Amino acid sequence: MSLTPELSPKPRLLIVGGGYAGFHIAKELQKKVKDAGGVVTVVDPLPYMTYQPFLPEVVGGHIDGRNVVVDLATHLKDSEVLRGAVVKVEHARRVATVRGEDGHEFEVPYQDVVMTAGATTRVFPIAGLGEHGIGLKTVEEAEALRNQILERLDAASLMVDAEARRRALTFVVVGGGFAGVETVGEMEHLIRTAVSRDPRVSQSEVRIALVEAMGRIMPEVSEDQAAGVVEHLKDRGIEVLLNTSLGDATDGIMTLVDMKDKSEKERFGADTLVWTAGVAANSVAKQTDFPVEERGRIEVTATLQVKDGQGGVLEGAWGCGDVCAVPDLTGAGPGGFCVPNAQHAGRQAKQLAANYLAVRHGEGEVQEYVHKSLGTVAGLGFFKGVGNPLGVKISGPAAFLAHRGYHAYAMPTLDRRFRIFAGWVAETLFGRDSTSVEGQDRPFNAFRRAAGVELEPGRFERKRALESSKG
Repeated sequence: MSLTPELSPKPRLLIVGGGYAGFHIAKELQKKVKDAGGVVTVVDPLPYMTYQPFLPEVVGGHIDGRNVVVDLATHLKDSEVLRGAVVKVEHARRVATVRGEDGHEFEVPYQDVVMTAGATTRVFPIAGLGEHGIGLKTVEEAEALRNQILERLDAASLMVDAEARRRALTFVVVGGGFAGVETVGEMEHLIRTAVSRDPRVSQSEVRIALVEAMGRIMPEVSEDQAAGVVEHLKDRGIEVLLNTSLGDATDGIMTLVDMKDKSEKERFGADTLVWTAGVAANSVAKQTDFPVEERGRIEVTATLQVKDGQGGVLEGAWGCGDVCAVPDLTGAGPGGFCVPNAQHAGRQAKQLAANYLAVRHGEGEVQEYVHKSLGTVAGLGFFKGVGNPLGVKISGPAAFLAHRGYHAYAMPTLDRRFRIFAGWVAETLFGRDSTSVEGQDRPFNAFRRAAGVELEPGRFERKRALESSKG
């Protein structure tokens, strides 16, 4: 019996990664490739694309998690969608190796390949980080973080042990880039709303800390704007710890280190540790026969074709987005390359699709990707924000509305935009939802309790058991 699933025998355009760039490329090319007698095949471990800029709003409860994802099968009807992970690409053979959900591997032949595998969370070897931290790259993480915050507030309201209560009410975010600042802003607003509705917890008991190793936050905006955001966060009771790194998180005890002299700065317990300290190119880039630069990204030209290592390009190999080192011809990008964000990924996808049609089907001419940044905007909570769209410095409600307006426009598919907008209207009319959906990490316990069998311990019960066994 063959372990290879049934695949289309047609000439294949293989898209490795169904994220923001991959989805848009497939959407743009699927019908044209089909009409030409070929097939677009999208391979991704997940059955949906996630619009990551909206994840902080999922944490804050403004947007339902389902509404920041787009189902690939529904919106790529003329494509072949495979749920699996590409673990190797051998362009010399025109073959990619895919690992399916059940763990078995099979080969997918192709005529052309597009590398859009995106990026993963960049994690450092810090003791305890893997056991106690949570990232913010997936919708599952965003929803889990929201539920954890609310669950910890509920649990703390009935705790009589002072140390356990302090840990439950302490929230740490590591990373002062856009993702970290937006996340901590949404967390503070959510926490303040929930605390205001619980008479057993006071805001003065809550500790929220943003930890950043550099001497400033948000390198995407000007220094005076970044300084203004720091003051804004401090006014909301958020500690902003610059020139500080997380040195250890064993047993949920946060050890903070002064980056200037490497001395221990502080040590305290926290049940919630959020890690947003950067991203790294998907590791599949190193499992190819493509040239890869020092940061692990595939080397591509400004036309979004993979380099051949000898000054030319590889026929039939393309790439864009976070997994590729795309030259920034405006000169604004660090190191001469485009920064990894949705603004570039979406536009690169459009140019790559046009260039592919020019090369493979003779439609138009190949053009270099050139895009001058339109600026950036960040939401910091309801009607709070900062940004510099088109070079104009804005903050407060104007930045908040610009943030929502731009990302609602960039969110793929009309149905998702409508659902998001409807949720925003409902929240404006009826207020923020601070309901704690507890126990999503152990959903079978209600049935097990009824059946009289052993219950599955929750995350914090497992943590306490582990700590007790060490003691």
